[in-house]
Amino acid sequence: MSPDLLFWLALVVKMAVTAGFVIAATMAAQRVGPLPGALIATLPIAAAPAYMFLAMDHDSAFIAQSALASLAINPVTATFALIYAVLGQRQSLFLSLPAALIFWVILAIVVDSIHWNLIGAVAFNVIVFPLCLIVAQQYRHAPMGPVRFRWRDILARGLMVALLVAAVVALSFKIGAFASGMFAVFPIVLSSIIFILHRRVGGPATAAVLANAITGLIGLGVAFAVLHVAAVPLGSALAMTIALAISIFWGLAVYAMRRVGAPV
Repeated sequence: MSPDLLFWLALVVKMAVTAGFVIAATMAAQRVGPLPGALIATLPIAAAPAYMFLAMDHDSAFIAQSALASLAINPVTATFALIYAVLGQRQSLFLSLPAALIFWVILAIVVDSIHWNLIGAVAFNVIVFPLCLIVAQQYRHAPMGPVRFRWRDILARGLMVALLVAAVVALSFKIGAFASGMFAVFPIVLSSIIFILHRRVGGPATAAVLANAITGLIGLGVAFAVLHVAAVPLGSALAMTIALAISIFWGLAVYAMRRVGAPV
């Protein structure tokens, strides 16, 4: 089997798996509450396939630098979630989502212009996330009505993520490690969930999912920090496995702590 055919077959599989995760997140939000849906959504659903393909084409140093970029852009994604959570209370989908995306792009350009190291990226996360959590706390809880899914939802969301992965991989040789790491975590999954839920359950309920997603993104940031440190000494495959495990553990830990009433 040719390498090109293997690439496209793998991409189709990732598209299907990712679409399933998007639907799982929205179903969890509707049936169990905004927090479980948010924690599923903030797993590296889109980033993991992108990083897997990047690791096939680049060395561990490239992966480490990409992870640093993903860590640096993580607070921007938290801000994206917060902006939508605020605007989604009263504004339409076609105002609140584009506004949040435009803000993400503007801040991404700023982040890309800065020379980052691990300490600076961690400090950026430490400063931004507490502020976002304080503001988002008032939007965490909202009643979630029934959500009906159609095949076009599944196909469209999976295609969006697959196109993102394909673009990151195809452009990685031209845009370099840092930009690849930034666009690997473009908030395509969160945007897809907003697009599905806002029209079906309304802005406040969808905003509750995004407000809870900020907590989930903290674990994602820790995972990228570990990937940055571990990629070169341990190799890309093992480092990515550890980072994925951290992200999953964080989601489970947050859910367990919230169940017992811990203020996380």
